[in-house]
Amino acid sequence: MDAGFLSTAIVVVALLVDFIIRVVAIIVVPRNRKPTSATAWLLAIFLIPYIGVLFFLLIGSYKLPKKRRDKQIEINNFIIESTEGIERVRRDHPWPPWLESVVQLNRNLGAMPLVGGNRATLNGDYAGSLAAMTAEIDAARKYVHVEFYILSLDDTTAPFFDALADAVKRGVTVRVLLDHIASLRTRDYKRTIKRLTEMGARWQLMLPVQPLKGKYQRPDLRNHRKLLIVDGRVAFMGSQNIIDRSYNKRSNLRRGLKWKELIVRLEGPIVAGLNAIFITDWYSETDELLRRETEPITDDIDPEELDAQVVPSGPGFAGENNLRLFLALLYYAQERIVITSPYFVPDESMLTAITTATQRGIAVDLFVSEIGDQALVYHAQRSYYEALLRAGVRIWMYKAPYILHAKHFTIDDDVAVIGSSNMDMRSFQLNMEVSLMVRGRSFVDEMRAVEDGYRRDSRELTLDEWMKQPLRSTVLDNLARLTSALQ
Repeated sequence: MDAGFLSTAIVVVALLVDFIIRVVAIIVVPRNRKPTSATAWLLAIFLIPYIGVLFFLLIGSYKLPKKRRDKQIEINNFIIESTEGIERVRRDHPWPPWLESVVQLNRNLGAMPLVGGNRATLNGDYAGSLAAMTAEIDAARKYVHVEFYILSLDDTTAPFFDALADAVKRGVTVRVLLDHIASLRTRDYKRTIKRLTEMGARWQLMLPVQPLKGKYQRPDLRNHRKLLIVDGRVAFMGSQNIIDRSYNKRSNLRRGLKWKELIVRLEGPIVAGLNAIFITDWYSETDELLRRETEPITDDIDPEELDAQVVPSGPGFAGENNLRLFLALLYYAQERIVITSPYFVPDESMLTAITTATQRGIAVDLFVSEIGDQALVYHAQRSYYEALLRAGVRIWMYKAPYILHAKHFTIDDDVAVIGSSNMDMRSFQLNMEVSLMVRGRSFVDEMRAVEDGYRRDSRELTLDEWMKQPLRSTVLDNLARLTSALQ
């Protein structure tokens, strides 16, 4: 065969394949995908066709495997049946007229009802929150349920693991869930697994990526929840993982980075709701549906007790539960919005809601870290600063060497939300998260005090300062923003 003809044929075939890829991409990629995400994927496929297609096949779908989706239907029914404490909700002053519709929104999306009769205490001290959780494990009588995105045995967390081991020796049932990929990447993963096994705890990896064992899904679909439930009596949730606040990474230690977290300790009917989240995740990983155990609820009602609602979210749900909750609250705000998010990469709907709030005359404050621990997310986040500053958002940069990793926000003096969810597209679409919406002036006041503390340890970013950044930084920010849209 003539060499010239062969080379021409190869070129023609390559051009034909390239054309087919582009046509198919235009048809397939936009289906059931947000415009920003679809645009980013199409750009990747059009600019680097073969590599773009390969990545799309690997991580283009954020759906869980069918078996897990079928389980989620059962799980949703289990969650919705949780009603302990619903009769204790106090619709007294100040009950915002819009709150009922937000509660109903959460319920329709697959969340538990708003329940009353709860008590909550915030803890922003890293060592103090670990000590508080350890103390409750020491007091356990029946069971301890541990679920963390990252669970790692090191010098800082050793007392926590010792308390688990002692609980097992006392005959307490200890169940542990830890995210596979996140924990695998830690320095002490093997040591952690060995310790859990030796102490006799029942443990499982969440969303394991183990193809040789028949366990596989998109690798970046992760369970990002952080929960501790003891005896159905007390629960902890928030942003903090069980690991040293440096995360034991050489780069973090070299830079002197320290994580700043916020955890909430809860008592009351809401504990059963958080335990239901653990039970559903345990069922997803083990096929074992645990019997729900709750502590008796007393008839005494403290005027300082709070109304609260657990809102789970993740790729197993039909809608983006956390995003829809956040958007509803942003649009209902009447006076003030304060957002704390370590990884703030909003989608178009959230950016619109925030800038609309400032245009309505609402004061909006955003707390972020001055420095970042993840380069891509850090630069993607920065790409939104100019639009936010021009809209009138006050941006507070929490000073180095701390990474402000807390995740919460407050609406007026009425409602606060705290949990594991960042305000970014990963938390909205890819991660399994849990948020807690709390109605109660005392809790909001406590959260305001935390926010005031952040403000004292932060500096305000001005538009003039931001506009002086080098062109190189702007280019990096915008490239990172485009890459982050590939969900």
